[in-house]
Amino acid sequence: QVQLVESGGGLVQAGGSLKLSCAASGINFRIYTMGWYRQAPGKQRELVADVSSGGSTNYADSVKGRFTISRENARNTVYLQMNSLRPEDTAVYYCNTRPFVRDYWGQGTQVTVSS
Repeated sequence: QVQLVESGGGLVQAGGSLKLSCAASGINFRIYTMGWYRQAPGKQRELVADVSSGGSTNYADSVKGRFTISRENARNTVYLQMNSLRPEDTAVYYCNTRPFVRDYWGQGTQVTVSS
């Protein structure tokens, strides 16, 4: 059974930083492109960043230069370092494969950025 468990969210002031982690189990983690997604209230879930099995990364325009995605295959974990946070980054953040698998969604971790 696949489990993706996100952690590291919280409440932070604008301009602050957070580092999210996602621990995966039940999949051959190292072969998958992994992504961080987010869903703000009243909006659709969107892809924030992804990292390939080889370490190549892609970012949504809204987070380029502020967020960094990375992975540690030995720990089956993907990270999202978020700097210069803005109120519009407030959302529940999820990890999943890319493309995502519907059954893999976890509970997510809430990130709230105050102005």
